[in-house]
Amino acid sequence: MAKIFCVANQKGGVGKTTSAVNLAAGLAKVGQRVLLVDLDPQGNATMGSGVDKRQLELSVYDVLLESASIQEAAIFSEKCGYHVLGANRELAGAEVELVDLERRDQRLKLALEVVQQEFDFVLIDCPPSLSMLTLNGLCAAHGVIVPMQCEYFALEGLTDLVNTIKQVHANLNPDLKIIGLLRVMFDPRITLQQQVSEQLKSHFGDKVFNTVIPRNVRLAEAPSYGLPGVVFDPSAKGSQAFVEFAKELVQRIPTL
Repeated sequence: MAKIFCVANQKGGVGKTTSAVNLAAGLAKVGQRVLLVDLDPQGNATMGSGVDKRQLELSVYDVLLESASIQEAAIFSEKCGYHVLGANRELAGAEVELVDLERRDQRLKLALEVVQQEFDFVLIDCPPSLSMLTLNGLCAAHGVIVPMQCEYFALEGLTDLVNTIKQVHANLNPDLKIIGLLRVMFDPRITLQQQVSEQLKSHFGDKVFNTVIPRNVRLAEAPSYGLPGVVFDPSAKGSQAFVEFAKELVQRIPTL
């Protein structure tokens, strides 16, 4: 039975897609069967997984409009070792088309129910805004993994996200909860980052993952080669941190 997690943060530029693709690659490396769902019309998670969004015959757009199944639309990325349900610009139109449809916020959930047994993890890369696409992700998920930088504005964004999750939990998906906060782009030399990190730990306790992802040039370079950092340069500190994070997540599953 697949564990379905959204990788979400309403603040942009926090390394959300980088976290999603590298966690997917890390989980694949430790022997898990992974499906990465790209719910962002920019298609960055698709391109970052070695899949050309311009060549997609079927995408998450077709799945949401129920004109294709996940089995038909998902592509196995040989280089990365996991399946990708890709996205491209077509997906921006789905926002408008979903508005008048029945069960518009449950489309992804219903599609994933069919493939529950085929994967150990389903990771959903959500857009940074709270849209119908993000709502589909949150309604389908068991929980949310929140990548965040240890900066003041990130704390502001976290408050918004927690409120959104509470609303979705109360009205649409009673299973939804925050699985944990992942500290990314961390630089221990910056005093403020250490202070915010301590604040997070004191406020959220064991909801803060032990693994910390350092600021790392190789992780930033990897998308231009169409690969997760974990595959592009396995020896880089950032890549090793994501593999450690994947192991930590697998260990935490029984307690969730």
